[in-house]
Amino acid sequence: MTINKIILCGALLSSIILSAQHIEKITTHVNPFIGTGAAHGSPLSGNNYPGATVPFGMVQLSPDTRNTPDWSVASGYNYNDTTIVGFSHTHLSGTGVAELFDVMLMPFSGPVMKEEVGQNAYQSKFSHKKETARPGYYSVELLDYQIKAELTATTHAGFHKYSFPKNKEAHIVIDLDHSMKKSDWNTRIIASQLSFPNDRTIEGYRLITGWAPMRKVFFHAEFSQPVIHSHVVDGNNNYDNPKIVNGNAIRVLLDFDTSMQQEVLVKIGISATSIENARLNVESEIPDWDFEGIKNTADTVWEKELGKIKIDGTPEQKQIFYTALYHTFIQPNTLSDVSGDYPSADFTVRKSSKPYYSTFSLWDTYRAAHPLYTLVQPERSADFINSMLEYYKVFGYLPIWQLWGQENYCMIGNHAIPVVVDAVLKNLPGIDAATAFEAVKNSAEREHPGSPFGIWEKYGYIPENLKSQSVSLTLEMAYDDWCVAQLAKKIGITDDYNHFTKRSQFYKNLYDKEIGFFRAKDDKGEWISPFDPLKYGANGGYPFTEGNGWQYFWYVPQDVKGLVSLVGGDRLFTQKLDTFFTLEDKPEEVNDNASGFIGQYAHGNEPSHHIAYLYNYAGQPWKTQQYASAILKKMYNTTSSGYSGNDDCGELSAWYIFSAMGFYPVNPASGQYVIGSPILKESVIQLKNNKTFKVTAKNVSGKDIYIQSAKLNGKNYTKTFINQSDLDAGGTLEFIMGPNPNKNWGTKLENRPAN
Repeated sequence: MTINKIILCGALLSSIILSAQHIEKITTHVNPFIGTGAAHGSPLSGNNYPGATVPFGMVQLSPDTRNTPDWSVASGYNYNDTTIVGFSHTHLSGTGVAELFDVMLMPFSGPVMKEEVGQNAYQSKFSHKKETARPGYYSVELLDYQIKAELTATTHAGFHKYSFPKNKEAHIVIDLDHSMKKSDWNTRIIASQLSFPNDRTIEGYRLITGWAPMRKVFFHAEFSQPVIHSHVVDGNNNYDNPKIVNGNAIRVLLDFDTSMQQEVLVKIGISATSIENARLNVESEIPDWDFEGIKNTADTVWEKELGKIKIDGTPEQKQIFYTALYHTFIQPNTLSDVSGDYPSADFTVRKSSKPYYSTFSLWDTYRAAHPLYTLVQPERSADFINSMLEYYKVFGYLPIWQLWGQENYCMIGNHAIPVVVDAVLKNLPGIDAATAFEAVKNSAEREHPGSPFGIWEKYGYIPENLKSQSVSLTLEMAYDDWCVAQLAKKIGITDDYNHFTKRSQFYKNLYDKEIGFFRAKDDKGEWISPFDPLKYGANGGYPFTEGNGWQYFWYVPQDVKGLVSLVGGDRLFTQKLDTFFTLEDKPEEVNDNASGFIGQYAHGNEPSHHIAYLYNYAGQPWKTQQYASAILKKMYNTTSSGYSGNDDCGELSAWYIFSAMGFYPVNPASGQYVIGSPILKESVIQLKNNKTFKVTAKNVSGKDIYIQSAKLNGKNYTKTFINQSDLDAGGTLEFIMGPNPNKNWGTKLENRPAN
């Protein structure tokens, strides 16, 4: 080989190495601090946590900044706080209830301080300047103790690395009494236990009631160094170096000798079924003491999952988008052990050959998060559905808001129904359609809290004097019934199709054409007065659920054309939409969950999420483009207050993901996506069978928000929606964007979305 060829080969090799070094990692765009704390003291920001977890894992190992977290810091962490009380292994992402916080550890150095009962003397100040978070990893310096705490996780286990200062006493507290306020949801520890098999192992459990009626949490902890002394406190009872302690307010203080080795590593497996399974979980997933290896594996897993959608946009857009995708992939959570054991709804332990999932915030996530899962997580989505169907077989109906395998009946209706129906209609593999139909039909006929079917068919609506939140219930149950009808149609049961289709039209029975709103009736068929469309409902005592008459007026996703007709046609419908987005009036009191306003539109509340897309149904798609773009810009940012309300297990995040790509599932079970205003230059969705669907937006910018023209697979495209079949086939949807509306694109009747 000549010298020139050698030089050329060397140059090519250097170029290849350099290119490989500059491959952009998706995980570098994720900022777990987005949504962890609102600015200026507002309680709403997302309620997300920054700690270590892996996709859909059982463990969420994250810092808690409050001794007793409440709804305003429901994830346990608030970016505006200045102290950390410990690191617990389970957390909820974006919810409005402070729950879980199981098995909290807190390292400290120096002398042991005397504590009063219920007091936490070992919290520490921290600074964001010495805090790091990325997918699968979290670290912080505990300033009061000069301890660097590092956390990573696997599906069923947490891995702690504590670097203690030299020449100081080293301690770790394990707290089994840490939870939300005792007054919230009647939270209390029913029983707990710590046992000490040897000087490097601690095992135990706690049985706790709260938002979930009864949770069993078992753990197995192993330490890289021996415990030289342990002191257990259970209320007023104290024990030194015990073998086992039973109680209901247990905390243990562990002493270590770090004179030779300053690092103490702790690996903790958790389980919802047994200590033995907790031990097996950690042994299977963290067999040795390779903290860096587990951290790198978590990063690799996240890189693969986040890579299911690849985008091109500004650095800020990438950070918001991939953090949103990260947040949607945190839950639902694995509840089964590596052995397949899981806690059934009847409090027995059953076994599953595939992962069994829980944490179903269905009133929120059926709208966009679950449609996203069916698109980019089809196999896992099938497991979600089969977990719900197994729950149904034991419980008698599908879950409403399921936590740790148990029902807490939060919110109204039964919105597992559209999730199950959507998955079957999209032909996700491994779901038995007959079982699914049995489950959705029975869930739509068997009365249960939040779903008063006993009076549904009798009146053709829910009377407010018999059941509060009646208007929201009527509208939402009508949608669920439409979903049941579609599955009946698919499997060929005509009588059920006709029956549930009829029920899906019950929403019309609460429309008052004199005032142009849905409003409450009593059981005599009389309108209930006074009626104020601006007044907000919370979770009882008013006809609306976390919304008002303006926001719920638009909730007829199964029959938008029928709603247009009720109003009086396209012109009056779009005029009412115009008023909705520009009416700034507010009642004297706004429910705390209402936030993110554009007129009466409240992006922090799910009932508003589809409304910007409704202009497409009435021939004014440029206004959908206007408002979808405005919401994307106004309601999301890269700060700790990056969300306009609770993320609700990824629902606000899923709205951003769909809308940034340029379309949104107005009717989540229709297999149709309504087109908005793409803000990304390019997005590529990885589909099953190695197919991809690409969306491009030429000329897109902060001002160029309006669609001038479109092509699907090279052919002119004038429809304001795309079908699931278009995505499944793979291909490219191309938009040409501009600064002014093209009022000729997508306006004809044949271009409008179907219901």
